[in-house]
Amino acid sequence: SAQIADLQQKLLDADNGDRAKQRWDSIATILEAKCALKYLLGELVSSKVQESKLQSSLEQSQASCSDVQKMLMEERNHTAELEAAFQNQILVQEQQHQEKVNQSSWK
Repeated sequence: SAQIADLQQKLLDADNGDRAKQRWDSIATILEAKCALKYLLGELVSSKVQESKLQSSLEQSQASCSDVQKMLMEERNHTAELEAAFQNQILVQEQQHQEKVNQSSWK
């Protein structure tokens, strides 16, 4: 029954595709051609508007991505600076400790 339903759906889809093609093929008068042209131009305008919206959305997303990447680089640089300062502090403390150890061993 699933195969039968699938075949029936395929027949319906094929029939709908044939009907649309027949509709375009059966344009016989100037009035029908004008209506078809009006419909197609409407679809074209709609597609152009949608394309424009998508393009704008893409540009906004790219700008946002660029901002996030810039912030990420700034945070990485800041983290590297903090890491270097921390390592420097550790080195200074180790040197001070070593000096204290050396001074107490001389006494």
